[in-house]
Amino acid sequence: MAIRNKEKAGAEALYDMYSSSLYGIIFRVVQHEEMAEDLLQDTFLRIWNSFESYDSSKGRLFTWMVNIARNIAIDKTRSKDFRNSAKTEDIENNALTLNKQSDNSLNPEAIGLRELVAKLKPEQKMILDMVYFRGFTHAEVSEELDIPLGTVKTRLRKAIISLRKVFN
Repeated sequence: MAIRNKEKAGAEALYDMYSSSLYGIIFRVVQHEEMAEDLLQDTFLRIWNSFESYDSSKGRLFTWMVNIARNIAIDKTRSKDFRNSAKTEDIENNALTLNKQSDNSLNPEAIGLRELVAKLKPEQKMILDMVYFRGFTHAEVSEELDIPLGTVKTRLRKAIISLRKVFN
């Protein structure tokens, strides 16, 4: 195989065949276009540098590459810089990302979301933003806002109930 012999044509063929699939897998994990593109490049570098460890008797090439891509993306989401950057994004950036991802088609989950969230009480809006848009856990919200965990869960539940009333 050309890639096993470190031939450029083999790497190019592999990239042409699998880059879009691997990008989709990475993007689903990190939810950020530029980061997903960077991680895709890291994935192909790791595939290139560790191809001799691929054993076709243990599984398909695509499955092996998917595992590399997924692991790189998960490692990134667990990194401290990723978590810190996620904490500093505001709700408008996330709403713009959601709009961009909707492909200009009707998406009932995204229609009027900002307006609905804006109608919530400030403390509910803040917790909803932190949990659903920024990826905080309930415990992290409790620690960040210095309020009891039960209060976080109650406010989040009330916010969801308020939003459900609008949709029902």
